[in-house]
Amino acid sequence: MPEISKRGNLMPNSPIRKLVPLAEEAQQKGNVVYRLNIGQPDIPTSPLAIEAIRNINVKVIEYGHSAGNESLRRKFVEYYKRINVNVNYEDILITTGASEAITLTLLTCLNAGDEIIVPEPFYANYFSFATATDVEVVPITSRMENGFALPPIEEFEKKITPRTKAIIICNPNNPTGYIYSRKELEQLRDLVVKHDLFLLSDEVYRELCYDGYKFTSIMELDGIDEHVILIDSVSKRYSATGLRTGVIVSKNRKLLEIALRFCQARLCPPYVAQVAAEAAIDSPQEYMDMMYNEFLKRRNFLVNELNSMPGVYCPMPKGAFYVLVRLPVDDAEKFAMWMLKEFNYNKQTVMLAPASGFYFNTDFGKREVRVAYVLNVEELKKALECLRKGLEAYPGRLSKDEIREELKELPVLK
Repeated sequence: MPEISKRGNLMPNSPIRKLVPLAEEAQQKGNVVYRLNIGQPDIPTSPLAIEAIRNINVKVIEYGHSAGNESLRRKFVEYYKRINVNVNYEDILITTGASEAITLTLLTCLNAGDEIIVPEPFYANYFSFATATDVEVVPITSRMENGFALPPIEEFEKKITPRTKAIIICNPNNPTGYIYSRKELEQLRDLVVKHDLFLLSDEVYRELCYDGYKFTSIMELDGIDEHVILIDSVSKRYSATGLRTGVIVSKNRKLLEIALRFCQARLCPPYVAQVAAEAAIDSPQEYMDMMYNEFLKRRNFLVNELNSMPGVYCPMPKGAFYVLVRLPVDDAEKFAMWMLKEFNYNKQTVMLAPASGFYFNTDFGKREVRVAYVLNVEELKKALECLRKGLEAYPGRLSKDEIREELKELPVLK
């Protein structure tokens, strides 16, 4: 049998999706599975996107421009202008989701063996994208103890080597919900300029900033045009994850010229998705407010309920629709598997994402899970009741003394 590539063997399983077979088995047994593992909201997709798909009237769905439809790129220019980001349509490449945007950016900016610094916990697929492009991930750990704030910039500097080519951040952060302040972003700006690095900023959750926290795009900062690449998507903004429409935005002309060559190799982004995305960008403020208020309600309910469970620690996320939660269990992955394989409460159970997969060092996050508050409050109530009962019944639950030791270093929740 021919050998599989080293790259293929190194590709990690997704911590978000790898328990899917167990969830399917649980469903086959007649159990309802509440999926809190994945960022798939149940909020209706923007009606404008759905209507645009219904109204497509072409006889042939042809190849489009490799950079994406010009009308969609111009529509993004209008959108960015509303959030104080000034670009023109030639600064934008349309991609098949933010996933392709990141992969193409890594292929464009880094050589095999080059290093990219990533604050952890990070969106798990960053590691997959880096593995697929032969790029080395260099983690720098943010901690629950200080709310997952950006580590001191001096710690970043210690990680820089002759092979370092880039830094990537997610703002607001998936999986922690942290929002980087303007001061933190300015420190990163100064660092990448000083060391002549690229800075990738994944900003797909920018509309979801709570409690008065202000979002700042990395592209609002001066003096960084040649260094910064904005990664964006319509997936979460308009509850249209299946459209797979993302963008690369940069004012670095050479970078875009080379990235376009990779875009040409995959021919063009999907036409139907671009039509829907272009319509979605015109979604009325009422739709955006509805989505925002719904996630805010879900966040508040989820966090309050989790923190009412003995031994559970759940900090309040500032943005996005995820939170990392510390559980009173010996191993969060074992617990997540046990919930699907061996536990049900009134023929119901819960699917969680073990947090160790969001860290480079999988010893970290061993008692943590990422929870996505993507279900409505009534469904969340049922899911959290299952979780509460599961924690009470789990054979590997920590003792009271172990819980006390586990939580003593964490700040008191307000």
